[in-house]
Amino acid sequence: MKSKPAKKPIHQKVAAQTFTLITTSLGLVAALAWNEAITEYVNIYIKPKFAAGSGVISLFIYALVITIVTVIVSYQLGKISKKITK
Repeated sequence: MKSKPAKKPIHQKVAAQTFTLITTSLGLVAALAWNEAITEYVNIYIKPKFAAGSGVISLFIYALVITIVTVIVSYQLGKISKKITK
């Protein structure tokens, strides 16, 4: 016979959801801060290495690098998450 898991009271669910929202919000703030820092780095160190008016190229390089880093980090976090949940 399977026993049903105990239901959490509503205040615990609200608290858990609030913590999730706060954590997500802080992650967004951190991402925006990194975006600004990396954008400034691209403007100072990468744009001058290309011909004048080729700012679009440096932005594509930036987007490509960020995408690659995001995929790698997401993959690694997924592996860690699976290990933790086992």
